[in-house]
Amino acid sequence: MALARRPTLRIQTTTLWEYPSQHYDGADGSRMQGDKNYVGATPSWVIWQLLQRYTRAGDTVVDPMCGSGTTLDVCADLGRKGVGFDLVPTRPDIAQADARKIPLADSSADFAFVDPPYSTHVDYSDDARCIGKLDAAGEDGGKAYFDAVDKVVGELHRVLKDRRYIALYVCDSWRKRRGEKGAGNGIFMPIGFELFARLRKRFQPVDIVSVVRHSASLGKGNFNKAAEEGNFFLRGFNYLFIMKKVNSATLRAR
Repeated sequence: MALARRPTLRIQTTTLWEYPSQHYDGADGSRMQGDKNYVGATPSWVIWQLLQRYTRAGDTVVDPMCGSGTTLDVCADLGRKGVGFDLVPTRPDIAQADARKIPLADSSADFAFVDPPYSTHVDYSDDARCIGKLDAAGEDGGKAYFDAVDKVVGELHRVLKDRRYIALYVCDSWRKRRGEKGAGNGIFMPIGFELFARLRKRFQPVDIVSVVRHSASLGKGNFNKAAEEGNFFLRGFNYLFIMKKVNSATLRAR
């Protein structure tokens, strides 16, 4: 199968990003950046933008929820050292580990990227520990889900070097109500705002980017008709939170 043609890559200068393709071939034309068949894969172009701005050649980049390995592929293309973990690794260069307990030394990474599950919309694995099995609008108000992602954020703070950067890529969520009478037509989960607040307890905000989603469902007439008739919105963008690790005294002085 022919690889997707490599798009023109240049640094994006606004906070509204729209990637030209989900995945593309590497610089030498021989390696796909990520797996187009992996559900929920991070766009290669987004990771490329981050690594160009916030890392240098030879830097160690950690992704604790590595999925299909897109981060590792972009790192290899740019001369960075990618270190990827996942509960259920999809390939040999991804190590098995829970993102809530990353097997790395303190202050050992130059950059951290994480694209966590957005509640329960994708069935990533049969592993009961998977954060994607935790409901962001569950009976506990989403506490288990947000506490789990918060533990991941805490681990990334631990392994990241001081004055280096972290990026979290996430989307809000909405779903139809499950038969509750008189409770409206759906439940909105402001996952982005909740996780931003938790990130800010440990990191200094740098910027917030909105990334246009290229979900296939957005172009389907039946999805758009349902959204109009049901008076709800389809998710049109992802948040990209960019933050910096600084000492606790600096955070307290904000």
